[in-house]
Order: sequence, then structure tokens, then C-alpha cells
Amino acid sequence: MTSFEAAFNFDSLVWDWIIAIYLFLAGMSAGAVMISIYLKRKVIEGDPADNGILKATAWLAPFGIISGLLILVFHLTKPLSFWKIMLYYNPTSVMSMGVILFQVYMVILFIWIAIIFKDTIMKFMPKPLHFAAGIIDWFKKFENGIELFLGLLAIMLAAYTGFLLSALKTYPMLNNPVLPILFLFSSLSSGAAACMLFGTQWFKEPATGKSVAWVHSFERPVVLFELFVIVTFFTGLIFSGGSAELAAWNAIGSGFWAKWFWWGVIAFGMVGPLALNFFVGAHTRHKPVFIVLVTSMSLIGVLMLRTFVLYAGQMTIV
Repeated sequence: MTSFEAAFNFDSLVWDWIIAIYLFLAGMSAGAVMISIYLKRKVIEGDPADNGILKATAWLAPFGIISGLLILVFHLTKPLSFWKIMLYYNPTSVMSMGVILFQVYMVILFIWIAIIFKDTIMKFMPKPLHFAAGIIDWFKKFENGIELFLGLLAIMLAAYTGFLLSALKTYPMLNNPVLPILFLFSSLSSGAAACMLFGTQWFKEPATGKSVAWVHSFERPVVLFELFVIVTFFTGLIFSGGSAELAAWNAIGSGFWAKWFWWGVIAFGMVGPLALNFFVGAHTRHKPVFIVLVTSMSLIGVLMLRTFVLYAGQMTIV
């Protein structure tokens, strides 16, 4: 067995790369929603339905959470029995609590999108369903409360992806209270990159506009704080000693996953985009090729981070 094969197949492995994609998509959805809510309330002038970043979120956020759940369902040993966990809740199960969160989040998300893009939606709505306009108008009366509630749910969802892994108590690297915070900020990072990429390239939001400028200014401190949280995460493990320290050095000391972390997550996914944004002139930063390059690096970096945490975190058990 090669080192590559051994890195993805070992005796203590329970959750594989499919779960990493699920965690990435759910986090990206939550991050995009948090950013778009702030843009709508504080930055966007005029009709938010005309903003390219909000248009991107209207597609990305539902896609992220629905495709992530579908991946999870079909990855289960009995996918046809998944409906049971959606109806029968167990308050002591982290997975069951997550399902409740996903369900509420999706309902509120679709209501919020419907309020913003009502006119567009009604253009494609068949005549027998035009009564939906009245329902949307009724929800619009509570738009502020719905928006704030959705923001709270998005924060909870982003952190939940970390809580889900931290519930694995036999893995000292994963059973870490800093993990939900790390995943919250990586969700913001991936959400910002996805909004920027699709908002500017697909929905033609001007690269020199206020929304894009704000996302640019927001993304840099988020990545810097994400780096700080990673340092805190591993410092805490090392200072804890015992199996926690062993888990940290197994992950970042040497071997396949250490290279994945230092060259992929840190150098390529975090330092690379930061350096490009810092050293490249403003004129170049607004070019489509540059935006695609930097946002793609950030998205790949977040996916690599989630994959690293998932696999490296399962290498050492108590």
C-alpha cells in the first residue's frame, strides 16, 4: 500500500472524504448566508434583488445544504431509512439535533430568498400558484425578524459542523472545544470566496462595486483570524500532553497529512490568497482571471482544511 493509499485507509478511520465534502458544502452555505445578510442590511443600496452576490447566495446556499444532505443520506448504510431521523428526534444525539437545525434553516432560508426575489419568482410561477404572492407578502411583514433568525441559524450551522466532529470523544484531536470556532471562520472564508466567485463571474456584480469591496475587506481579517484559531487549536493540543499532544504531532509533524496541511491548507489555501491580495495592484485585483484564481484557491483551501481535520483527527485514538 502506498503512502497515499495508507493516508486514506487506516484502522481507526470511521468517517471518510464524503463527510468532508458534506461539511464543506454545509459550511459554505452558512457562510454565504451570513455575509449576504450583512450586505443586504448595511452595504447594498437600492433593490437587493439586483445585487449579484445576493443572487449567487440564492443559488449557493440552498445548493450547499441540500447537496450536502443528499451526500450524507446516500453515504449511509441504509439511505432509505433516513426519513426516520427526520421525524423521530433524539435530544441526546448530535446528529439528530443537526437534522432539526438543517430543517429549520432550510425553511427559513427559502422564505428569506422568496421575500427578496418575489418578483423574479412570480414571473416563473404557473398561474394556479399565483396565490403564493400573498403568502410571500405576509412573510415580508416579519422580514427583519426572519432575517435575524436566519443569521443566528447560519452561525449555529457553521459551528455545528465542528460540534459534529468534536462529539467523537475517542479522538483527542477532534474532541476539542476550539474546533467549532475554527469551522465557523472557515465557513465565513468559503462563503466569502463562493459569493465573490459566482457573484462577479456568473451574476456580473461589478468588481469595483461596494459589495465586492466589502467582501474583499472582510475576507482578509477572517483568514488571518482563521490562522490564529489554527495556532490556538494545535497549541492547546500540544500543551495538553498525552494523547492530545501525540495527535497534534501525528497530524502536523511529518507524513502525508502534515504535507497536506502545511503546503495545501496553510500555504496554498490561506497564505497564497492573502499574499496575492496584498502584493497585487488594485487594477489587477479587479480582473476576472485574478478573482477566479484567488477565490478558487480559498475554496480549495477550506475543503483541504476540512479533509485534513477529518482524516488527521482520526489517526490517533485514546
